[in-house]
Amino acid sequence: MKTLYIIRHAKSSWDNPELSDFDRPLNKRGEKDAPRMGKRLKERRVTPDIMLSSPAARALTTCREIAKVLGFSEDKIKTDKRLYHANEDQILKVMQELKDSPRDSEEVVLLFGHNPGLTEFANALLNEEIENIPTCGIVAATLKINEWKHAYFGCGKMEFFDYPKRK
Repeated sequence: MKTLYIIRHAKSSWDNPELSDFDRPLNKRGEKDAPRMGKRLKERRVTPDIMLSSPAARALTTCREIAKVLGFSEDKIKTDKRLYHANEDQILKVMQELKDSPRDSEEVVLLFGHNPGLTEFANALLNEEIENIPTCGIVAATLKINEWKHAYFGCGKMEFFDYPKRK
């Protein structure tokens, strides 16, 4: 059994029109929401084995902020450029290529990315009908697989769906 946390990047800034989409930073709300959501994960005793992020500034910053709260070493964070604005098929392929730890068949992965692909991926993976994963939203899932390469759409069950504006 694997556990996957699908996390959309926190709210980003559009203040500087000179910046490329890839380089947009978090705005003030995003800077508050990322550690807040990290705290919620910590309260649920989430201990990641892998943190994998789109390398876009807003996604990677969200990942780093949550890693700090969870005590996950920043130098162990992995990025994959294929996650930048990926569709659900691309995200599944990235997930299937994760290396399984020989010591742990119940790995916990936190995956950070972008909409609309992230919401579509969560829905396909979990047979759910989430309308939208909001910024800094988290969909937690258990997957009925023992190896990442065996991941397929429909193999998961949603455990919870949380986001900053949810009380």
